[in-house]
Amino acid sequence: QVQLVESGGGLVQAGGSLRLSCAASGSIFSILGWYRQAPGKQREMVAVISSGGSTNYADFAKGRFTISRDNAKNTVFLQMNSLKPEDTAVYYCNAVTRFSNNNFWGQGTQVTVSS
Repeated sequence: QVQLVESGGGLVQAGGSLRLSCAASGSIFSILGWYRQAPGKQREMVAVISSGGSTNYADFAKGRFTISRDNAKNTVFLQMNSLKPEDTAVYYCNAVTRFSNNNFWGQGTQVTVSS
């Protein structure tokens, strides 16, 4: 009964900020992360974070985006600053269960950055 519920997407002007949230439930998660997919492009990793707090970022996200998690609330966040039109995509929350290494995905939240 794993569920991932995303929120925080929307329209923003270039240079603005958004904070995405993903509430995960139904398991213990070793890795939580954010991926994105633009029309006509493959899905790509944005940032991931382990239960211990170690992080990895895509090159385009470094210096602009910050991933964090609240283990007590089973929630992962993505703070996005200095947004660019090229950041426009559907952003998906991803969770990996600790014991079975199964991947689960949220429904996605649209982020649109206008110039």
